[in-house]
Amino acid sequence: MNNTITLVIHGGAGTITRKNMTPEKEKAYTEKLNEALQTGYAVLKKGGTSLDAVEAAIRVMEDSPLFNAGKGAVFTNAGKNELDASIMEGKTLKAGSIAGVTTIKNPITVARMVMEKSEHVMMTGTGAEQFAKEKGAEIVDPSYFHTDMRYQQLQKIKEEEKTQLDHSEDKGSLEEEQQMFEGKKFGTVGAVALDQYGNLAAATSTGGMTNKRYGRVGDAPIIGAGTYANNQTCAVSATGHGEYFIRAVVAYDISALMQYKGMSVKQAADEVVMKKLVKMEGEGGVIALDNKGNFAMPFNSEGMYRGYIKADGKSEVLIYK
Repeated sequence: MNNTITLVIHGGAGTITRKNMTPEKEKAYTEKLNEALQTGYAVLKKGGTSLDAVEAAIRVMEDSPLFNAGKGAVFTNAGKNELDASIMEGKTLKAGSIAGVTTIKNPITVARMVMEKSEHVMMTGTGAEQFAKEKGAEIVDPSYFHTDMRYQQLQKIKEEEKTQLDHSEDKGSLEEEQQMFEGKKFGTVGAVALDQYGNLAAATSTGGMTNKRYGRVGDAPIIGAGTYANNQTCAVSATGHGEYFIRAVVAYDISALMQYKGMSVKQAADEVVMKKLVKMEGEGGVIALDNKGNFAMPFNSEGMYRGYIKADGKSEVLIYK
């Protein structure tokens, strides 16, 4: 099986265009995505499991302020950073997830702890944080997640909202709202892997949506929506406007199309992302990997940070359409 080990990652989808990107910024993203790929690949290469590989790759992105996960998480309306993450093992269909945490340095590691060291699948908020502390996970002060760039994004969106409220009588307000929303980038990070034992795994981590309110939770920590893995079919990690991904059960739907309709991983992923989601007006993309090392990375947004590395070490990082 060693010749099929594969790792595919994403760093979020959304309004990512060449005209909005400086050469320095593009270089920084490319280097960090490559680092995440190489880190996960090193795990697979030396006989590590797909779970080990996706966790390792995601931790690299969680520790980087470039992505909306961990260190670079976006701010809520209340000026906090609330993190979500999930992980799933294709061999056993075991899964773990956490949502709405503010003090866990690497949410993906604690999601895995929930899967392996508890009888539960999902934990939220202070309960998840207490569990993490008891299990010896790295806890940080919430200020660790504060980055100026993300804070400025929040201020800008709040300012736009205020302007919007002043014009709420206007007929064009819905259109304005749409335009404002399109300016937001969905920076969830994710990874899917196939190890030398033929086992698949998927993992996703995020800071959610800028300016989110009332303990909002997106698709990233929801098994079947943002993350899914089944050895019989595929491993999937999604990024995009979470509400639509939850309603469309995106990750599981791709697996189900393969299982019940006999579609290839590419056909199934395209069907869900490029047809079903588009019809619903849901924006974003997925990475999906089957049990033979075939993968797909479709997205219906302007761009998606993504990359893959194959058994022979051949890798590629892509950003735009």
